[in-house]
Amino acid sequence: MNSRPMLNGRRETQTAGGVVLVGVLRSKNDRKILLQKHWYRIPIAFLPKRHFDYLAFYQPVLFGKRGKRIEYYGRITKIEKVKRIDLLPAERVHPRTHDDYMKFKFSKIEKLARPIKNIIPRRVSFGFTSFSKLSSSRNILELYNVPPIEQIIKKGLDRLGIKSRREYTISRGRRRYRIDLVVFCNRGTIAIECDNYKSHSGKLQIRKDKMKDAFLEQLGWCVIRLKEKDIIERPSYCLNRVQKIFQNFRGQK
Repeated sequence: MNSRPMLNGRRETQTAGGVVLVGVLRSKNDRKILLQKHWYRIPIAFLPKRHFDYLAFYQPVLFGKRGKRIEYYGRITKIEKVKRIDLLPAERVHPRTHDDYMKFKFSKIEKLARPIKNIIPRRVSFGFTSFSKLSSSRNILELYNVPPIEQIIKKGLDRLGIKSRREYTISRGRRRYRIDLVVFCNRGTIAIECDNYKSHSGKLQIRKDKMKDAFLEQLGWCVIRLKEKDIIERPSYCLNRVQKIFQNFRGQK
């Protein structure tokens, strides 16, 4: 086995089961740097404490047809603590220009045999997975072991003859929200939120969810939040909750 550099005070060896941190390419210039110069940066303030052997790189929607996917990854060969201004001297007016960053270097950047696509789509930031998952996953849900709970409910509603729209976006003024599933009825609208535990258990997200619910309720919508555990273990219970309100709203035309 080939030894790898020190990271978080430990020296590890490269293995097929190595830990992978998924980072985000924030701009096309970042992608250019990665592919041509073989390095990636993370602000020290946001550096995960957990050890990792590889970095994989998510390309968001700004990459157009090649966005919403992971295409590239690399095994870390060297790590340096560097000021941002030394990494990107052309960006001297950046608000974090004098902040400390970790610079991760790679001997080469590998391309996955097939891209891992964000099919929901789900917001992607720093997240951990395994090298075996990176090699075998077809989408972000598989990569992070997230059950496709929105699809479970959507298919269940389809079987009941209830038409729903996925990833519906509503805007009022400066507020803009995306809703997992929306059911438009004759006498009302149902917003269905499918909450996986990992994304919706934090205090900040709980507060954001309450603000979102209040906004929709002010518009006269009925908000139903379904927990991941219930969707997986008690799908009929979840569908019955929706069906009762659907009937109270006099169904659909």
